[in-house]
Amino acid sequence: MFEGFDGWLRVKDAPELDVKPYTVSEFISHCSFILEREFSDIYVEGEVANFKINQGKWVFFDLKDETSSVNCFLPLGNLGIALSDGMKIRIQATPRLTPKQGRFSLTVRSILPLGTGNIKKSFEELKAKLAREGLFDLARKRPLPSSLHKIGMISSTGAAGYHDFLKILDNRWGGLEIFIANTQVQGLNAPEQIIAALDFLNQRPELDLIVMVRGGGSAEDLAVFNDERLVRTIAKSRLPVLTGIGHEIDESLCDLAADLRASTPSNAAELLVPDRKATRQHIENLLSSTKHQLLSRLDQVILDNRRIIKQVFSELQHRVEMHIQHVEELKKLLDSFNPENALSRGYSIIKGRAGPYQVGDELLIMTKEQTLITEVRNVQDRK
Repeated sequence: MFEGFDGWLRVKDAPELDVKPYTVSEFISHCSFILEREFSDIYVEGEVANFKINQGKWVFFDLKDETSSVNCFLPLGNLGIALSDGMKIRIQATPRLTPKQGRFSLTVRSILPLGTGNIKKSFEELKAKLAREGLFDLARKRPLPSSLHKIGMISSTGAAGYHDFLKILDNRWGGLEIFIANTQVQGLNAPEQIIAALDFLNQRPELDLIVMVRGGGSAEDLAVFNDERLVRTIAKSRLPVLTGIGHEIDESLCDLAADLRASTPSNAAELLVPDRKATRQHIENLLSSTKHQLLSRLDQVILDNRRIIKQVFSELQHRVEMHIQHVEELKKLLDSFNPENALSRGYSIIKGRAGPYQVGDELLIMTKEQTLITEVRNVQDRK
């Protein structure tokens, strides 16, 4: 196979390779396809650098570590958090090659801040922005319906907060119909799932409200509830929204946008339904108090009626005594006109025609003891 040797090896009769070359565009497209197929959904952590928003629509930044960096891109509407240089984040993305330059980049689907400091910084910046827009105003808050029958619930059915909520709800009252939307409640996929659940539940006309619960966890676990897209979805919800996220000391932007915030999932159940034992005791106390008030009122009415009867009787007695006295006076007056009384006092009564009398007139004279018939013998006029 070899012809001599002078420091070079020569291949004799080597066949030519029959390979069709790629164009640059074809090569970039093929490599991009392979990347998307093999790494369609990857998670990368790093520090943000060169963050910028282009034309109010597109977000560009570099994600770097100690030795390398990669370009990242996403639509502004998918950003979800307040982002700035120096923040450490975790992204969910798909790797691609740009068609013209063939540059490697990541198309970002979702972002999660990492570390307490970064989470707090993103939280405060986004909170200030949404507060300026009025998303947290008290005037936007709606009261929960006074009578509940059917509620929509967003939670992870495998989480402790979900079971705590149902246990307290059943122990306190029960009887509610619950339509459950099972979603992730932490991680990069959680915001999209919760947003989809909110949209779905808002389309069910039979529901009275939506409750969103998640038990305690680290700041990174709860960071999903500071996603701007999720917060805006809660703010525009057709149904009132009650949140019970984390512990009492935890505060999320979803809590601020909701119509009512519970301190824990258990507290969310307490806010929704009364305690049947406490309600029964309240009713018993109310009945006892009402009975006491009625008996007391009845006693007072009886006393009042006795007082009234006594007063009426006293008035009647006084009137009767007045009438008796008046009758006695009339009797005395009548007695004073009785002729017999005058006769007993030595007077006489003359009966006959009315005067003036003349000599010869015959008169009847009555005394107490006798009746006399006499004739007038002398008449003298009184002067």
